[in-house]
Amino acid sequence: QVQLVESGGGLVQAGGSLRLSCAASGRTFSPYSMGWFRQAPGKEREFVAAIRWNVGSTYYADSVKGRFTISRDNAANTMYLQMNSLKPEDTAVYYCAVKSGYFSEYDSWGQGTQVTVSS
Repeated sequence: QVQLVESGGGLVQAGGSLRLSCAASGRTFSPYSMGWFRQAPGKEREFVAAIRWNVGSTYYADSVKGRFTISRDNAANTMYLQMNSLKPEDTAVYYCAVKSGYFSEYDSWGQGTQVTVSS
């Protein structure tokens, strides 16, 4: 069972930056991909970005393209989300998740970290 721990959330003014981290622990860790999702109050959880763990290919929601960058450190079993030019609409709880195989769903989730962007 993979354990995921997010960190790096906080309060920032519009236009500012934050860097989220997601550290994975477990006996062996070689997922198909990892992703970031977010959920704002009163809204459904939405996809933000994903990265293929071994290949490094990246995917982004249109709403964050050009502002957010997903990356990973395979040796440290850690994924990152660099968030620049933050907007109040980016305010949400951000979750990291693991997709263990090509045909699987995202099947392990972190506890979430709050990101609040003030206007």
